[in-house]
Amino acid sequence: MNAQNSHVLVVDDEPSVLLTYRMILEQQGYKVTASISSKDAIAALEQDPMDLLICDLSLEQKHTGFEVIEHGRSRDATVPAILVTGYASKEVMDKAEQAGVTVLFKPIDINEFLSTISQKVRSRNESRHQKA
Repeated sequence: MNAQNSHVLVVDDEPSVLLTYRMILEQQGYKVTASISSKDAIAALEQDPMDLLICDLSLEQKHTGFEVIEHGRSRDATVPAILVTGYASKEVMDKAEQAGVTVLFKPIDINEFLSTISQKVRSRNESRHQKA
């Protein structure tokens, strides 16, 4: 699975950030579903399987990216996830580590962002081929 057939869910409650992520990923060839809220993201997960989840930590009305990731993993336990945040407490970092979620810090370094996404997609593809 390469970028051309990888479906990525991006969740951020800041419209400009969401648009930026979407544009960057689409330029790389990913199919992108962009959601402005956890409610929209969960609805998107009900519609389509995703190959990668990228979620902001802090979403609307005290919701978090962890909720979206947990929902995504209730549908596909192996879906990789990236949590994006400006600040993460030790508790958040511990929870991310336990859940196998990569944390990237804002402001995002584009090269790190793209290489992390590529690595996650490649790893998912390799694990699917091993099961086939």
